[in-house]
Amino acid sequence: MLTGLLGGALIGLAATVYLLATGRVAGVSGIVAGALGDREARGERIAFLAGLVAAGLIAAAVSSPAAANPYPTAVLIVAGVLVGFGTRIGGGCTSGHGVCGISRLSIASLVATATFIATGAATVAIANHLFLGAPTP
Repeated sequence: MLTGLLGGALIGLAATVYLLATGRVAGVSGIVAGALGDREARGERIAFLAGLVAAGLIAAAVSSPAAANPYPTAVLIVAGVLVGFGTRIGGGCTSGHGVCGISRLSIASLVATATFIATGAATVAIANHLFLGAPTP
């Protein structure tokens, strides 16, 4: 529980620092889109994304190995593509809406985040049933 609390606090701090430093919300899908298309702020966005990757690598090096994912690779690829489309349709991702939008008391972000969570729960239940044959809790 302590690691989750610390991780959440660090995410909130990083989002706050990014907003204060750039004047933009730390929504990862928007940062990725900007890194691929916006020449003006490309360097800053690539640095942000490199920091995300570096933090993951550091965490993997200093902590226990993650559990193996039980889903077929094709399912994970399709899921990733669907998440990408969903962030475009939903006007952002969980970091933009869930972390930054809710903290700014945005009603649209509250609705979007509730939709993300409900859809994610339903997807896990369906995926567990179809691919693992396990009953969902």
